[in-house]
Amino acid sequence: MNWNDLIAEIASEGSAGTSDALITGIEYDSRRVRPGAVFVAMRGGTTDGNRFIDKAIASGALGIITDSIQTFDHLLVYNAGLPILEVAQGRRALAQASAAFFNHPERKLAAIGITGTNGKTTTAFLTESLLNYAQRKTVLVGTIEYHIAGQVRPSLHTTPESRDLFELMAEGAAQGATELITEVSSHALDQGRAIGVSFDVAIFTNLTRDHLDYHGTMDNYFAAKRLLFDGTRYSAPRVAVINTHDPRAEELAIAARKAGAEIHTYGITQGDWRASSYKLTPAGAEISLETPFGAATIQSHLAGEVNILNLLAAFTAAHARGVAFDQLVASIPQLKPVPGRFQPVHAGQPFSVIVDYAHTDDALRNLTSLARKSVTTGHRVITLFGCGGDRDRTKRPKMGQAAGEGSDFVVATSDNPRSEDPLAILAEVEPALKATGTPYVIEPDRAAAIRLALEAAKPGDVVLLAGKGHEKEQILAGCTIPFDDSEVAHTALVATGYGETQ
Repeated sequence: MNWNDLIAEIASEGSAGTSDALITGIEYDSRRVRPGAVFVAMRGGTTDGNRFIDKAIASGALGIITDSIQTFDHLLVYNAGLPILEVAQGRRALAQASAAFFNHPERKLAAIGITGTNGKTTTAFLTESLLNYAQRKTVLVGTIEYHIAGQVRPSLHTTPESRDLFELMAEGAAQGATELITEVSSHALDQGRAIGVSFDVAIFTNLTRDHLDYHGTMDNYFAAKRLLFDGTRYSAPRVAVINTHDPRAEELAIAARKAGAEIHTYGITQGDWRASSYKLTPAGAEISLETPFGAATIQSHLAGEVNILNLLAAFTAAHARGVAFDQLVASIPQLKPVPGRFQPVHAGQPFSVIVDYAHTDDALRNLTSLARKSVTTGHRVITLFGCGGDRDRTKRPKMGQAAGEGSDFVVATSDNPRSEDPLAILAEVEPALKATGTPYVIEPDRAAAIRLALEAAKPGDVVLLAGKGHEKEQILAGCTIPFDDSEVAHTALVATGYGETQ
């Protein structure tokens, strides 16, 4: 592909120059530019890629795509002969250029997009597993990791920029993948990172308070989520799968239906796809499933009511992708828990230790409620949690309140403080936690806090280590250190004298 081939697929405002040379790549980060690459300079929320054009040219950029008329005019004068293209929307141009360069993998993969505050990762893993059991090869893109036709890679972003998403899709398609399952964050939807992908199925799990440091209001937050369904910025999905319990469900369904989507709802005792009844068991849950295509009693290895909802969402989406009802039912007993999502830590101790990613007040309430159902009378729920630095401060007291109201003992600690003082974060958590009347301690050192929580546990108790889940590091001022809640907890249990089986 040369310059003329590329720009023929990009909506532009103006162009100058040409080149017959072979394009070697599409890049939006000047540090990744190599000779022959086209650099897409686009304005972002915190930086402007147009500032780095000189660096890209010095690194051998073959041509420049810019969303700045001033930059375009400057290049005309000072880089005569360099191919340049002016576009109205940088991220849209990046998607169009990436789709063309990677030979349109979006035409070879049917896409399932999952958005919502909680449950995206679990729903994505479950959906992929159900498709895999139906012998479909998949690409999964999400918070914990990426999967490329069975190969596991570390996740860099929940929803990467379109250039990186198209590259992942192209690799998967080359290995025979036919399905894409991707978490689609509100940031990504608002910024246009999913432009160029036509979602066949879109899932909405829920909307609870989070990311207001970015969106400002809950209405803005919901508006970003709605973009996946309403056809205004992205093409509307063929099928919209919506959690009927969420207060915004009806509003979202109306918008999606108006855009041409077929609506499938799910829920507990309500919705098209529903658990008419269920019984939580030590091994997971026994669920009476009712759908428009049949009914069945199923055994799930995933604990808690929230995972019944995640399973229903995945079940509905996989069926929308053509997997038969009976085949889905047969697959459910084989589904496994997702890393960092209600993940047990075993070292022979006489109490339960659970690692979970719960990092919002709603997720904490769900987690403590689930734990409460698993303990017998006289035993306690002990919750460790923290609040991230440089993030929405308004949720800190709400998380303190949720932890206190749902627990018998609380250890408040650090999550990822980032540039903030951990004690200042905890000072914003403590008043609401204290007001619940639940006994608590404050310990900013997370490793020490985990030891405190474990030392407080008695036989039959449940210890919840909330907030970091699958994460393998902790972000502190000026540095990032290795930190895995499950490993730290296991090491502490072994040091206490329990066995070493995990």
